[in-house]
Amino acid sequence: MNIVTIIQARMGSSRFPGKILKPIGDSYVLNYVVERCRKIIGVSNVIVATSTLPQDDAIVEWCNQHSVAYYRGSEDNVLSRYVDAAKPFNPDYVMRVTSDCPFVDYELASEMVEAIEANPVEIVDIVKQLPRGLAVEIIKYDALLRIHEGKTEERHREHVTYYAYEYREQFSRLAFEPNPEIQAPEFRITLDTLEDYELIQAIANHFNDPFVSCADVVGYLKENPEIAKINAHIQQKPVV
Repeated sequence: MNIVTIIQARMGSSRFPGKILKPIGDSYVLNYVVERCRKIIGVSNVIVATSTLPQDDAIVEWCNQHSVAYYRGSEDNVLSRYVDAAKPFNPDYVMRVTSDCPFVDYELASEMVEAIEANPVEIVDIVKQLPRGLAVEIIKYDALLRIHEGKTEERHREHVTYYAYEYREQFSRLAFEPNPEIQAPEFRITLDTLEDYELIQAIANHFNDPFVSCADVVGYLKENPEIAKINAHIQQKPVV
């Protein structure tokens, strides 16, 4: 089975511009994301998908320096960016990752790949809530093409898999329950604001290991509520 991981990445951000090339620990946010994705068992390729905007030249330069495959496409139509980035690899499935999640859970993702190989449905549903920033999404490439070629709204083109969750009945699905140790939706381990960045830096500095287990990260936040509360007040921007 051919599964490609595509990391959507851009320098623009309304709340924290340039966030994905900010330093954390001894590395950078984007490097954490890419290297953790490369640890996912069963994935054939990892591609960074960015836009054609001049401000995203910095991402392309970083990819070239670090021998990371990349694709440039539409800034706003992220769905088409995914479809076109994946096309040369002729994948069976696409795994969606966002570049503002430096602690993306490669162990969880590996388990999801194993599940989809055993039961090749169109999309995997994580049935328990996790901290924002750990999960990945896996969708069959044919299903992604069907969404892309169909009649969709702007929200479906901006949020790649949103259509498949809004119109659940149109897709075959697999319910997947993650490790109970990471079922802690009260935590926010993603990067969208300065407060998020402060928390991310605290985690990176404490472990000094880009491959730290997410179970250990969640355990650290449980044991250190003063760290967890740094960004506890941040509200996720709604899908419109």
